[in-house]
Amino acid sequence: MRVAILLSTYNGAAFLKEQLDSLISQTHKNWVIFASDDGSSDATLEILAIYKEKLGEDRMNIVSGPRRGFSANFLSLLKQPLANADFYAFCDQDDVWAANKLELALSWCMTIPSEQPALYCARTQLIDESGAPIGLSPLFSAPASFRNALVQSIAGGNTMVFNRSARHLLMKTREGDHIVSHDWWAYLVVSGCDGAIRYDPTPSVGYRQHGNNLIGSNARLRDRLQRLKRMFHGTFKEWNDSNLHAMQAIHPDLSSENRQTLVLFEQARHSPFLKRLALIIRSGVYRQTPLDNIGLTAAAIFQRL
Repeated sequence: MRVAILLSTYNGAAFLKEQLDSLISQTHKNWVIFASDDGSSDATLEILAIYKEKLGEDRMNIVSGPRRGFSANFLSLLKQPLANADFYAFCDQDDVWAANKLELALSWCMTIPSEQPALYCARTQLIDESGAPIGLSPLFSAPASFRNALVQSIAGGNTMVFNRSARHLLMKTREGDHIVSHDWWAYLVVSGCDGAIRYDPTPSVGYRQHGNNLIGSNARLRDRLQRLKRMFHGTFKEWNDSNLHAMQAIHPDLSSENRQTLVLFEQARHSPFLKRLALIIRSGVYRQTPLDNIGLTAAAIFQRL
């Protein structure tokens, strides 16, 4: 099975070589790297060029990104004409993949019929700037579903592997829509269209924590409380506005059950207090932990959904 590794880069020279070496070391050998650089001013492009010469044009392609942020860069890679493969893997520039990362993901992905969208994601091993382990991302145990995806992203894009059917759905994303995060968007789209979702509790990615991370791991209590704070400042509401607007492009592909869940959730966000709470309960949306669900309830009460 051929895997297209979708690598987004932007001023990533500090850690890029280590990541590329981990891709080359994969036990699953049938892959090709598509790297989209979003306007780097450091040595990122020089490093990519060196590895392209080493690997050959049949194993690595380099293109220019749209320069509209990391999510737009990743989604632009999905639309690359040459990116034809059986499976696709999002790849961050500063992580380190375990040698069996693709093998683990594909062992599940290949059990799903090719016509059904399938998305594999996983927990991560947190590492510091030197690559030393410093902890794990949160472990989630509630089911992965559209009702969860509407209010929470459960895994980083750096862990995601998905099939051609999922790619076809994601390619329907409209160019002008603001996608908050490509991983949350992938979870929303695939779960909403009755795709298969696998959340693997076994980490196979070293998720590097450093000062230039655009999105942190959300592992520490302080980080999660900070996210709750942003929720009450309206950030979560803005994110939902963006996601729900973008969902219009996917609406015809949603299952009837998930379409009804979406209607109830949208109605709840704009209803008076008592009706709002009743509609939220009817929609069945939930987050993965008790603390997160307390935050979700509070957000519903104070109109921050």
